[in-house]
Amino acid sequence: MERPLWVRWLKVYAIGGAIIGSGFLLFKYTTPTDQQLISQLSPELRLQYERERKLRQSEQQALMKIVKETSQSDDPIWKTGPLQSPWERNGDNVQSRDHFAKVRAEEVQKEELARIRNELSQLRSETEKKTKEIVQDKQGKSWWRFW
Repeated sequence: MERPLWVRWLKVYAIGGAIIGSGFLLFKYTTPTDQQLISQLSPELRLQYERERKLRQSEQQALMKIVKETSQSDDPIWKTGPLQSPWERNGDNVQSRDHFAKVRAEEVQKEELARIRNELSQLRSETEKKTKEIVQDKQGKSWWRFW
């Protein structure tokens, strides 16, 4: 004998809900949080992430400023104002990308210079110590004596 129609639909909804619910739970409990991802990065990548955090935040703030200005204007959405369309042949959009890349490169360069300066000062202090030791050793000895 055939089951009533509402029983079949109840079975469909129950199985569909179970599939969707299990997918949601799997996604929720197997996807790592941002902090877990950052903690699992290698030390070099974590350092790079921390260095570029301020740049990403400033880039996001600039984008939000443009979005607010665009939303307050009465122009159509395709007239984006200072934000150029990627399909236009005008190179202004490329300039903004280059600006952020240039700022990032300057920050990396400054950090590299600071690291090199620290290494150089350490080398100078080490060589100065060794030179003083050599000079003190030779002050006690005469160059014409062998003993």
